[in-house]
Amino acid sequence: MEEMIYMAMRAEYIWIDGTKPLPYVRSKTKIVPDGTTEFSIWGFDGSSTNQAPGDNSDCVLRPVFVCPDPIRGGNDVLVLCDVCLPDGKMTPHPSNTRAACVAAYEKYGDQEPIFGIEQEYTFFQEGRPLGWPVEGYPAPQGPYYCGVGSIEIAGRDIVEAHTTACMNAGLTISGTNAEVMLGQWEFQIGPLDTVRAADEIWVARYLLYRIAEDFGVDASVDAKPVRGDWNGAGAHTNFSTKAMREGYEPIITACEALGAEGKIAEHLAGYGTGSEERLTGHHETQRFDEYSYGVSDRGASVRIPWQVHLDQKGYIEDRRPNANMDPYVVNRLITNTCCEALA
Repeated sequence: MEEMIYMAMRAEYIWIDGTKPLPYVRSKTKIVPDGTTEFSIWGFDGSSTNQAPGDNSDCVLRPVFVCPDPIRGGNDVLVLCDVCLPDGKMTPHPSNTRAACVAAYEKYGDQEPIFGIEQEYTFFQEGRPLGWPVEGYPAPQGPYYCGVGSIEIAGRDIVEAHTTACMNAGLTISGTNAEVMLGQWEFQIGPLDTVRAADEIWVARYLLYRIAEDFGVDASVDAKPVRGDWNGAGAHTNFSTKAMREGYEPIITACEALGAEGKIAEHLAGYGTGSEERLTGHHETQRFDEYSYGVSDRGASVRIPWQVHLDQKGYIEDRRPNANMDPYVVNRLITNTCCEALA
């Protein structure tokens, strides 16, 4: 009798844990039959991820987004999951921020909200930003932003590998650049809808952490990675609706809505940790306790790009979200606030 050969592939299940104030990305590998396209729910030990007590530790992974695994190649895939309770009803776990993001999109999807997210991050190695001297500091900020050259740039090989991985995974990565501080970089995801933009940011972050791991480097999303006269790291969030893409009055309405009474505190609370350290009114920021918007103003809370003002239609950029923000939370807040005002 001829021996049967079992053909298999790897599915890397990825989820966001319950660690506070900032969650970690977690993952584990499931071996499934080759050619699998429908991925089943799976479980994990929530007591090891700050998502359950030890005497009732099971949590459920529900696949929500699948793409090719660009690291392993072949037929292997990445499977982004949200976390649910083991109640047989797929009730979202308290740490699950995606469910509320989906609800916001379902409520206002007729307005066609679209996001483009600029994810900044900083490479660290042996406790200091990549490229920094063992003692002291590099030259002051100035030549590093979009810089070229071995003195101005550190980590380009990692960035190139990450960019290639995102493209091969089919993510909507739309650009990369070196940022203002040495060892600091940015990639952009979008334009995509409220939920898909957040899904792809989480997968792109997973790929960033995983690829940096191969280089012995940590990719940090700390909002203020180095104290002092150095730029912080943000996740500038670009947003528009169909009405904003067709006229200027809705753009002003959205800007006013984001600065309305009660909304400033609500949004900052959901924009990640470190706002008081990063949003100081310096280094291309508005103060965390003030709100403003303006054309071509990178010192404002919300910037209206000059081209948008010229065309009298387009999008806005909320510059307040920190690099460590949860995109599900940020996209939900902006969708709800702006779309409610524009309804």
